[in-house]
Amino acid sequence: MKLSDLQELVDTWIHKQGVRYFDEMTNMAILTEEVGELARVMSRTYGEQSAKPGEKLDLADELADVLWVVTCIANQTGVNLEEAVVANLTKKSERDAVRHLQNEKLKR
Repeated sequence: MKLSDLQELVDTWIHKQGVRYFDEMTNMAILTEEVGELARVMSRTYGEQSAKPGEKLDLADELADVLWVVTCIANQTGVNLEEAVVANLTKKSERDAVRHLQNEKLKR
């Protein structure tokens, strides 16, 4: 699936079943909440925390929740995610052309 397809899919769902987008600040708060839930799964799965009895640790679901809210924010603010990702990768490629290759900390 292309990012443009994802943006269209989310937009269709929002208008069909979600009634409308939450306002931008509410979506920012929801994104913060979802990232916190992702952090909980990561800390219990890959970190030193242990899961509580019966706690559901679904990394894929939490990543999808984060992606969903990011897509909602992009849609409601007019950001084309495909263009944004390409521009961001270009920026990183130019800025960090050799930085990571020369980073001794990464040569373990």
